[in-house]
Amino acid sequence: MPRLTVVVPAYNESAVLTTFHERLSSVLDQLPLTCDVLYVDDGSRDDTWAIMQSLAVADPRVGTLKLSRNFGKEAALTAGLDHVDADAAVVIDADLQDPPEVIPQLVEQWQAGYDVVYATRSGRAGETGLKRFTAAAFYRTMEALSEVAVPRDTGDFRLLSRRALNALSQLRERQRFMKGLFAWIGYRQTAVKYMRDPRLAGKTKWNYWRLTQFAIEGITSFSSAPLKLATWTGSAASVLAFLFGLKVLLKALWRGDPVPGYPSLMVVILFLGGIQLLALGVIGEYLGRNYNETKQRPLYFIEEEHLPTARTPIHTEATPRR
Repeated sequence: MPRLTVVVPAYNESAVLTTFHERLSSVLDQLPLTCDVLYVDDGSRDDTWAIMQSLAVADPRVGTLKLSRNFGKEAALTAGLDHVDADAAVVIDADLQDPPEVIPQLVEQWQAGYDVVYATRSGRAGETGLKRFTAAAFYRTMEALSEVAVPRDTGDFRLLSRRALNALSQLRERQRFMKGLFAWIGYRQTAVKYMRDPRLAGKTKWNYWRLTQFAIEGITSFSSAPLKLATWTGSAASVLAFLFGLKVLLKALWRGDPVPGYPSLMVVILFLGGIQLLALGVIGEYLGRNYNETKQRPLYFIEEEHLPTARTPIHTEATPRR
């Protein structure tokens, strides 16, 4: 019988983790597959790890990974996927905004021959209008700028076949935008529509500052458009400055008008200076990512590892051997 592993990265999710596992277990019990669950604690500061351990004691299908510190969701997700040796894996968050009851639909499409089955949100309940607007703007900007077709309104909630997991494991870049990586590997992909629920309990870890950084990460990881934009903006500014200077010169020659003084000079200097700083900032973003890649640091370190009893440990480049 095919085996399915559900990977659940979590950071400070003690308020919802038990309820999540109850709903997930009900779904897995109905699947015609051998199923297990791998919880990844991304350096939580609450009782998340203790609850994971209690779930593992009560349910032999549960395995747990504890990272040595908070490496971020992308690294925690990578750690979980690195430890999957099943025929397929489902990625889902623990906050119950992505309902586990959608998993059978993902499995159905996988069994129909698809390697990546991603869950696309048809609605986002419990979120403000501003949050929905910025999310829609981000996905459409990525669609316009990215060299890879990243699906609209789609998070990390999806199913990956064994072939897709093997391909993804070869992508070891440090600046990770998982939604882009899922799309970049290719293979047969399809969508399943679902309604996203409000967060059941606890607080979101994604404020607008972190979301902005995440958007910059995604755009710079899968598009060189900002660099091209800086080039074209600089070129346009140079043309405008040249035309303005030519206009001033012609007025002085033909009409004898005095050359505009301090105000005009300051406008030109500030305009060109702003364009230059913007271009340097864009270049700095790409240069910083290259710098991080050249250091070749591991993506994560594991402090504790407890896999389901039916499985044997999988040692990766970032997993300490015992």
